[in-house]
Amino acid sequence: MALRYTGEKGPLFGLTLKTGLLTVVTLGLYRFWAKTRIRKYIWSSVNAGGDTFEYTGTGLEKLLGFLVAIVFLAVYLGIVQMVLFYFGLNIMIDPETAEPAQVIGQISAIYISFFAVLPFLLYAVYRARRYKMARTRFRGIRLGMEKGAWGYVARALLYGVLSVISLGLLTPLMTFRLEKYMADRSFYGSARVHQNGRWTALYPAMKHLLIGIAILLVSAGLMVWGAVPSPGSYEPRSVIVIIGGGVGTFIGYLWLIIGSVYYGVRSFGYLMSHKTLGDEIAFVSEPRAGAVVKIFILGVLLLSVLASVAFGVVGALGAAFIPLLMDAGPTTMIVLALLGALGYVVALVVTQALSMILITQPILAHYIDTIRVRNPEALNRIAQREAETGVDAEGFADALDIGGAI
Repeated sequence: MALRYTGEKGPLFGLTLKTGLLTVVTLGLYRFWAKTRIRKYIWSSVNAGGDTFEYTGTGLEKLLGFLVAIVFLAVYLGIVQMVLFYFGLNIMIDPETAEPAQVIGQISAIYISFFAVLPFLLYAVYRARRYKMARTRFRGIRLGMEKGAWGYVARALLYGVLSVISLGLLTPLMTFRLEKYMADRSFYGSARVHQNGRWTALYPAMKHLLIGIAILLVSAGLMVWGAVPSPGSYEPRSVIVIIGGGVGTFIGYLWLIIGSVYYGVRSFGYLMSHKTLGDEIAFVSEPRAGAVVKIFILGVLLLSVLASVAFGVVGALGAAFIPLLMDAGPTTMIVLALLGALGYVVALVVTQALSMILITQPILAHYIDTIRVRNPEALNRIAQREAETGVDAEGFADALDIGGAI
């Protein structure tokens, strides 16, 4: 059984534009309902054997979860800042008059604040996925995910450290173990998900990342070698080599970005293809990195053109009102300024809606359209599972801005 994405550009653009404008009018309050409505559309556009998915989350749940998370984070970060202040560390200093010790203290305070929040960022990743699973239905049967957010945090920190000290060579271990931790705690009705496979099998997906790193290292070596003065001279050994190293650095960073996309696509395909549902149902996933990169590049280029047009129209209208400002009173100037700001915000909302249909939806559709379900008849033998309790909305994910539109 193949999965198909049936969403269309027109309806999704209209929905994203309308909910975006409502978010602006309500000063950001409507964004919880906006995400919910977009998810409902996307979930209902995923077709599997003639049946579609259903998203049952609500905007009110997300708002309440966000408020709880904001209160907790405000108190927590306040305590962190009090501790930092007690030890003489302050983030807010004047860089022009600050002494070196104060600058070092500021940098230390920034890093300490980041690492103090990092566990909650990881906590939010797990809870956001658990919430979306708990609010998803297929054929009337609930999906779900067991508790385990703090276990995920501990493992993410451990594998993250291992990845860093190994200079990225243990990234496949981190990717596989963290996905397995979440997948093995997931279920569809009475059937549990199992993540099979081997973490070492993800190394082929890293090849472009390794190539990008190698190019960067060689380029850095060339730039250093070329910048060293020749014996008995103060001039660089080779300006051409330095320029070549700079070009190589640019290529290396570009290759690294493409390599990251390649790794994400290939690792998703492998992990999805080695998941099983119960003892009978398996999956095949064959996303193509080239297709994802093509969609992204063409989407960014087209989005840049259309966004330029949108902001250009706002700028042209603003320029047309400049003569009115010459002899305008305070009230007129305030009204025109508000109109200009409103035009700018509307252009941002239009750009966001265009990004959804030019980049996000096509990439999502490619992932979904390349998934097949083996032995789908076994889905008929899966029974309903008892509803979970205590599954809160993505408060931390929204508060820390990692909730995303989907």
